Amino acid sequence: MELMNRLLPEWQFAERHELMPDGVSPAQAYASIVPGLSAEDPLIAKAIALRELPGRLLRSLGLSRNTLPPQAFGFHSFTCLGQTPGREVVFGLAGRFWQLDYGLRPVADAAAFTAMTDEPRLLLNVCVEPLDEHRCRLVTHTRVHCPTDAHRRRFAPYWTAIRPVSGLIRLRLLRRIAHLARTTTPR
Repeated sequence: MELMNRLLPEWQFAERHELMPDGVSPAQAYASIVPGLSAEDPLIAKAIALRELPGRLLRSLGLSRNTLPPQAFGFHSFTCLGQTPGREVVFGLAGRFWQLDYGLRPVADAAAFTAMTDEPRLLLNVCVEPLDEHRCRLVTHTRVHCPTDAHRRRFAPYWTAIRPVSGLIRLRLLRRIAHLARTTTPR
């Protein structure tokens, strides 16, 4: 988590999830992180569609034009900010996540992410914690930093509402990474 700590040393909101996959080496787990996060998941797609439903309704009623991002939110919305080979991959977002369109701001790279101090920022990492050469623990951390009290007040109810689903999504991501590690990477 050294990279994550360097990119976002302060935060107000956080969650952590872990999985100890059977039959997965640290190397297999690490090789499966990005493919696992990139793969389609029908339950995650449904959760995002439900989150975006109010924006779609407002748009269909002609009450708003800009209530949704150009395409549904997903892994492609994140920017890879760095990795520690064999150990950790970190992704980031910036924006006003509570808005119907997520209020996303473009993040080019890690330097742009750390320089963006006027918007809420979110980090998601996936860590591989080796237990030995044949076993590991997969861990995901999510951290959100809101730079102002106004941002924190706006984000807190949103966090409370989405956190249970966010946790379910994180656990599904870890299971998918473990499944891919068992089925697609050499032992």
